[in-house]
Order: sequence, then structure tokens, then C-alpha cells
Amino acid sequence: MAETENYTLYLSTLLQSAGLDLAKTRLIRHSLNDAHFSECYASGFLKEYTSAQSNKGFADKYDYWVVFVSSAGTSARFEKCFKRTGVRPSVWEDYPKGFPHRDDELELNPLHYELKETTAMSDLEQRLIIDWGKGALSWQQSALNEKPVLAIQSTPRMQFCGFEDLCLSYKELEDIISDPILYQDWQVALSSVYAIYLIVDTINGKQYVGSAYGNGGLLSRWDCYVKEKHAGNKLMKEALILDPFRFEKFQFSILQILPKTITAEEAIRIESLFKKKLKSIEFGMNDN
Repeated sequence: MAETENYTLYLSTLLQSAGLDLAKTRLIRHSLNDAHFSECYASGFLKEYTSAQSNKGFADKYDYWVVFVSSAGTSARFEKCFKRTGVRPSVWEDYPKGFPHRDDELELNPLHYELKETTAMSDLEQRLIIDWGKGALSWQQSALNEKPVLAIQSTPRMQFCGFEDLCLSYKELEDIISDPILYQDWQVALSSVYAIYLIVDTINGKQYVGSAYGNGGLLSRWDCYVKEKHAGNKLMKEALILDPFRFEKFQFSILQILPKTITAEEAIRIESLFKKKLKSIEFGMNDN
């Protein structure tokens, strides 16, 4: 149980204010260090991941599941409050198209809990940060365990709405890179994928096609543009010599998400194909 003398506000107070019975409420903390969860979370399948369980008795007596995602240290960020309405054996139809399921998913998680999203504390979703405490390895606990509130953050200026809709100015990308707590959902999503990306100079329309397939995924690659402005690209360097603040006019988007199993050679082949389609060598910022 967390220490209580140094904190003014506790999660239990917020839960009770939302009308939840602490004795019938389960707290769940998913870890972003778990590769499978991280992929599911980045793809927008928090509910589906949480619904699939292996232990029938672990939450049967709890009507409400309050779900958190791991943050820095032992802290956790509130995501959703679900109402449990039933449980039954899992079937493949429980996993929607796009869910990154494993071949033995039904054996690993033979139970499917029916969960309904609630509006309880909806104004605090992705804003409330608590200290999960020293028992961080205990990923599910009773709400009777006191959890100090560490922060209630401002609402992010930009919500992550999926890769297809992603289109960022340099300033927006800089904000995302520089604030890993406020923009944790962005950072998790971008770090979880490999991709072919597009940078456009919005002044003259010149395009640059690049690929990200190494450690840290797309986030790591785009971080280079925030830190170095040109990420080593020859023609970008030349443009910045003539106009040192030209990077502020760059726009970032994604052309294609790549599988994490892709080889470097295949990623480069797809990158080259997009360069050919967009003529970014002849008329853009690619020099090869």
C-alpha cells in the first residue's frame, strides 16, 4: 500500500466521486514494456486486449475495471473505466480486423470478458497520473489499495487518431518529441512501427521520402529531424544553409506502415519505389 502522509489527493477519492464502489472496483495496469500490449495499444485495441484473460476468477467479483497504462517509474496513466457485464469462452471473432493476435491467442487467453465503456472519470482519461506503488509487478489490484494522485495534466493539444490521418507540422512534431508524458500515446504509437514517411517543404513543395526500420521505429527516426533539423540529408542541409529556419516549414506524414519483420533490403526497396512514384529524386529533396 502506498504511503499516505505526503499526498493530498488519492485515486479512491476520485473513484468514489464518480460513484464507484471501491470494494467492487478492480485496478489494472498494463505495461508498455510488454511488446504485445504495446502493439495492441498503439493500434487502438485497449479494450480488446483487456477483455482477453487467462484466469477466470481474477476479476469476477468486480463490477468495474479501471484501466491504466504504465508511465515513468512506478507511475500509471488512467485510460478507461469499463463495466464488466459477463464472461464466456474466447472465440476468434472476439478479435477485430487489425488486432495483432498471436497464433495461440485462444490458448493463452481462453476467456473473454464482456466490457462496456463507461463515462466514469472520462474527463480524466489520459490526464490522470497515479503512483501505482512498489507493487508495479502486481498488474491488477483492488481499488481499496490507496494510490496517490501525482498529476492531472492538461489535455494534449493533439489527439492521436491513427496513422492514416497523421499529418504534422515541424512544431507539432517537436511538441510530441519533447513531452513524452503528455504525448505518451503518440510516442508509443510512433515507436511501435516501421514506416515509409514523407517530408514536404511547404514553401516550394519539394518532397523527401525516407524509411524507418531500426530500433525505436519511426519515433527514433523523426527524433533526428527535431534534434538535427536535417537528419543528415544532403539537400536539406543545403536548404538550411540558405534559410536556417526552413525546417519550421517541413510537414511530416506516413506513406506506408511496414511490418516489424521486414528486412532492411525490403524496406529500402519500398522506399525506392515511392521515390520513383513521387519523382522525389528528380524534383524533390532525395539525392539518391
